[in-house]
Amino acid sequence: MSTPQPADALRTLPDSNWDRGPSTHVEHLVEAGHVLQLPNLPFTLTHDEQRFLSPAWSDGKSKNISLRGATELRGAQGGKDDLAALQAMIRRFAAQAQALVDRLFPQYRGKLRAGNASLRPFAVQGRESSWRKDDTRLHVDAFPSNPTQGVRLLRVFTNLNPAGQPRVWRVGQPFADFASHFAPRLRRPLPASSRLLHALHITKSRRTPYDHAMLQLHDLAKADLDFQRASPQQEVAFAPGTTWVVFSDQVLHAVMAGQHMMEQTFYLRPTDQLAPETSPLRVLERLLHRPLV
Repeated sequence: MSTPQPADALRTLPDSNWDRGPSTHVEHLVEAGHVLQLPNLPFTLTHDEQRFLSPAWSDGKSKNISLRGATELRGAQGGKDDLAALQAMIRRFAAQAQALVDRLFPQYRGKLRAGNASLRPFAVQGRESSWRKDDTRLHVDAFPSNPTQGVRLLRVFTNLNPAGQPRVWRVGQPFADFASHFAPRLRRPLPASSRLLHALHITKSRRTPYDHAMLQLHDLAKADLDFQRASPQQEVAFAPGTTWVVFSDQVLHAVMAGQHMMEQTFYLRPTDQLAPETSPLRVLERLLHRPLV
């Protein structure tokens, strides 16, 4: 399986229907670190739903409006009927994203676990944050309070922008090259730190050595301004109406511009991949010469 360089990271698929289309059995592409772009696959809003393309529906406590399970809407404010309509819109997107990944990746059917679906109403530009939370810096996804223990993060995005504004990403070098660059600076976790973090409810589950390494990679990349500027990378603009699919724990990415987007996260065990050896878990274990879960 070839490893894509940044200029070769994007793969364009012609599909225009979520549950039917010519593209299938493309696990090898996404597992190799490609971003799958479907420029003819919009998530279509009804006339009434167009009103939800506004930050006014956010409760101001979170940058996302998310749906957990089928009924738990978080991060939104509004009247009962409005919130029910907003929830139904996000739920419909989640169902279409599920149909898409089931078709694109037959290997994963029955093995993917759906996480949250979300509406992201805020503009990327001008958003203040700490350097760790600054997603305009190249990074792989790793979350301090939500250890994955090696489970993959497969994500489906769709640009909803009504004013023609693209969602602009930078896509970085292959994961193995990125991990090799920072490997000499990776440190093992302190003894018993995983149990302590879980006992104090700082983490929602046990943080494994894999999670510890991924968090360090996330932070080392974001803190290294020379790496941000000079490492191999490609700018990609996803036009409104474009859907894209990516393993965000593997593909080094930064979000530079855009507003109004839908997102659905899925979880997949590396053992359920077509080629488990391409997972970040296996790459890091080979690089560090030790098991990480």
